[in-house]
Amino acid sequence: MPRLDDDHTGTRIKEQRKLARLTQRQLADRLPYSFSLLNQVECGAKPANLDFVAAVAKALRVDVTVLTGQPYVTELQQDRLAGLVRPIREALDLYDLGADDTLPEKPAAQLVASAEHLCAQVRATHLRNAARLLPATIADLTTAAWRTQSRELWQALASTYRTAHDVTVKLGYYDLSSVALDRMDWAAGRASDPCLSAIRQYMRALVYFREGEYTIGQRLVAVGHSIVGAAEQTREALAVTGQLHLGASVIGARADDRTAVDTHIAEAARCAEQTGDASEVHWLSFGPTNVALHRMSAEVEMRQYDEALSQARQITLPAALATSRRAHFLIDKARSEMETGRTEAAFGSIVEARHAAPEQTRYHPGARETIKGLVHISRRTPDSLGHMAAWIGL
Repeated sequence: MPRLDDDHTGTRIKEQRKLARLTQRQLADRLPYSFSLLNQVECGAKPANLDFVAAVAKALRVDVTVLTGQPYVTELQQDRLAGLVRPIREALDLYDLGADDTLPEKPAAQLVASAEHLCAQVRATHLRNAARLLPATIADLTTAAWRTQSRELWQALASTYRTAHDVTVKLGYYDLSSVALDRMDWAAGRASDPCLSAIRQYMRALVYFREGEYTIGQRLVAVGHSIVGAAEQTREALAVTGQLHLGASVIGARADDRTAVDTHIAEAARCAEQTGDASEVHWLSFGPTNVALHRMSAEVEMRQYDEALSQARQITLPAALATSRRAHFLIDKARSEMETGRTEAAFGSIVEARHAAPEQTRYHPGARETIKGLVHISRRTPDSLGHMAAWIGL
């Protein structure tokens, strides 16, 4: 049976456990998982799911990225993406410097359109294009907002900082994504936009979701509800409220809190009934379809893989659904198929995700662990799976 290479999540867990001077048994005692599973993950006999990695990271008091090996520097360099990250980092540091007199004035409508275009690029999973355009767009919007003090431009700048967060998260630069969220809060405050401020709390909650700090994530969602609840109850505010509930449902699932999951999914469904498809609202993809996708994701997080697949079969993805959401669905489906022994179907779902969103799939921790898992459980690695494994750097 093929084995994983020596540079996998289990190896890094073992290294960090030893640095913490813990035996396997001592670390297992701090986890909501068995000693047997920890042993299998460390020796490479079983892939590490994201919820398991988050629990280990919390127990060892290290960032999840230490255990997952993110960012995937070699692959980023091969894709010529690593060189795009530094300009983004520098652009995020311009926020308090005022207007740059060397930049020409541009019409507000053009700048707002540029911000919207970046959001569209991320939803279409064109990460390279978005990363390339981000620095100049941030610089132009920062200067224009300082010059005019226009609410519309502060909103556009906050949206662009949110895009910077999206791009850097997908590439594995979580430290930089946190900086982008701080800048988003700064710009949203100047725009006096409660919906943008609430979205920022939602995205902060997902940061803690990845790190396994579910209580903090739930508190951030509650703050988001307080912010948007104090605003005028428009369709925009209702969509943001619904998305906050969806975020809370997945956090509740990771915390294995079925009551919280059911409550938040029900509230999100209620909001979706009133908004209908609200995909255009802050590019959240909110609506009945996204509620169904989160209901399935919650089952995946609670390791109810048969139920997740049952729900997946009932979901019809609309043609207009954002590619990023479509790929995420396929990755969740692949994980569930692998965990229930449907290896050929799992590989097919990963291939479909790669076809739909190659950059997102290559850098998605769940996709990578699923591919590694398929390699391990295959008695003989077919060429197609071998090529997929090589593609992610295995």
